[in-house]
Amino acid sequence: MPELSRWVGDVRGHGRGLRVTTHAEAGLVVLSAWRGDRCAATVRLLPAQAAALVAGLTEGLAALQPEVAGRRPELPFRPEPAERRPLRTR
Repeated sequence: MPELSRWVGDVRGHGRGLRVTTHAEAGLVVLSAWRGDRCAATVRLLPAQAAALVAGLTEGLAALQPEVAGRRPELPFRPEPAERRPLRTR
């Protein structure tokens, strides 16, 4: 994966996930949805749009906090390490 990239696996498993990649040269953050080794969709965000997304995620997590306080949710699968996932680039 590119240096400024992060992979987040879907709790349903089966190679589904989201990759977040920062493209400093273009001033963009790219979100890409993956199914196995295929990119299913991409969204290109300007920094202000990415910040709005982060704010929404933060608010959503804060709303969930009382529900999960004191317990660690179990994942129904074991995420694959990034180096084991095949990636296809565009």
